[in-house]
Amino acid sequence: MNRNNLEKIEISKNLSSKLGLPVSYSRKLINDLIMILSKSIKKNNLILKNIGTFKIINKSERVGRNPKTRKSFKISKRKSISFIASKKLLNSLNE
Repeated sequence: MNRNNLEKIEISKNLSSKLGLPVSYSRKLINDLIMILSKSIKKNNLILKNIGTFKIINKSERVGRNPKTRKSFKISKRKSISFIASKKLLNSLNE
């Protein structure tokens, strides 16, 4: 497991210890928050004040290559998410 990644259960445990809530309740809160954010991003761009902006990017179909075998294959069109951090967040990280 990569320790740089933060898992939902770790966030839930941290939330429950800080607020005195049961872990199961804080896990439900985290899951509901992620569901709300996901639905908001799907509808349109999501702007979180002082945090940043999530945007949907439509990537077109293109040809890719396996670097090992040099064999070409088609990469289908898809949606991707871009995050642009706010200036306030960037400034707080650089202090």
